[in-house]
Amino acid sequence: MRPKKPCRAGFDQVRITRDGTSAIIEHADPTISTTSLTIGAEIDQMTDHDILALYNAVIASQEQILREWDNTVTEIPAGKPQIKRDREGTLLPRGKVLRCVIESDAGGETVICIDDKELSISEFGRLLRIYAGWGMRIAFVPEELVHENPKVAVREPRRRGRQSCE
Repeated sequence: MRPKKPCRAGFDQVRITRDGTSAIIEHADPTISTTSLTIGAEIDQMTDHDILALYNAVIASQEQILREWDNTVTEIPAGKPQIKRDREGTLLPRGKVLRCVIESDAGGETVICIDDKELSISEFGRLLRIYAGWGMRIAFVPEELVHENPKVAVREPRRRGRQSCE
């Protein structure tokens, strides 16, 4: 099970330990992720209450940023490259929308086609690594309609003779 994201806490809900210039905030609830908060040399002058106040302020700042986040995402126009290589040669998405086609190679392995590039599942995973910690929604549409935003219906899928891909 994936641990829950860290959240604001009271002093009786966490255990704080120190590791050099970082504080380790471990929640009593084992389903919540432990946080390593890098503070710096000033950690030596801080009480555990000071550290918890700083931790809660960081969480509050993250919550504020999320509330203010403009959920407009950039999609690269059709015909323009959606992915690029950085100086080290790592593939990166140029926008926050990727139009892809799922195919299989001659050996029967799944490949993800973006523009004119065929990426293995592993290569595709490395491409997405820049967004680790983010969420993603995937909509499966016919290849010919990959440039359009589909209408989304939130409901349980309908059963047909065989399991459909709706």
